[in-house]
Amino acid sequence: MEREALELTLTAQCELLGLQRSGLYYQPVPPSAREVAIKHRIDELYTAYPFYGSRKIAYALRPEYIVNRKAVQRHMREMGLVAMVPGPHLSKPHPAHQIYPYLLRHLKVAAVNQVWGIDITYIRLQADWMYLVAILDWHSRYVVSWELDQTLELPFVLRAVARALAGATPQIMNSDQGSHFTSVQYLEPLIQKNVAISMDGRGRALDNIFTERLWRSVKYEEVYLQEYGSPKEARHGLTRYFDFYNHTRLHQALGYRTPAEVYFN
Repeated sequence: MEREALELTLTAQCELLGLQRSGLYYQPVPPSAREVAIKHRIDELYTAYPFYGSRKIAYALRPEYIVNRKAVQRHMREMGLVAMVPGPHLSKPHPAHQIYPYLLRHLKVAAVNQVWGIDITYIRLQADWMYLVAILDWHSRYVVSWELDQTLELPFVLRAVARALAGATPQIMNSDQGSHFTSVQYLEPLIQKNVAISMDGRGRALDNIFTERLWRSVKYEEVYLQEYGSPKEARHGLTRYFDFYNHTRLHQALGYRTPAEVYFN
């Protein structure tokens, strides 16, 4: 029988797979220019004032953008943002996922690979956005690993963790209580390496302060200055920036040494 006779029509294939044929022709609708502009402005406000919740951000958007609080909450949820004050928690754990206690209160971080922090932030493009995850060594401020993706799906977080653990193992890994960091896929490789797992308390402004400072540096020193036009530009720009941050940028808190000098000393 000829090959053409064996091929099924699209309708037959959809029926066999239980799919709607209309789904084959669906084209994702890009975000509107207004949505992009509002999210970019929210990102700027949150970076400058991470203690602002959705109510204050809604007011701060005025008069340029008149957006109600519910819309701001939706945007912040999509951006993975949560105010660093007690209140509605937008980075919610999965109800079936385990939550771990915060282990770093009153702990003196005095050595490299003693504590790593992991977090996700919003990276703006001219007409869209991406998400950045980074793993930071708290003692040296060295960025151990990072990944960039166009969605908030879990795999890019797992790639960053796998790359970091391939080079070293921390005593403690700290994160927020979001669903990425309470998932079995994230926790399992840490447990296998006997890493103690720490999670920020809800509404604790200082629990992840070093990573918050990293995000401010990344955005004020790179992202806001470059205005990336595409994911490719963002990757190139952030690759260049993290090389500068780790190996060239002097840190007053490190005695004007670079993170790499401290981490690899």
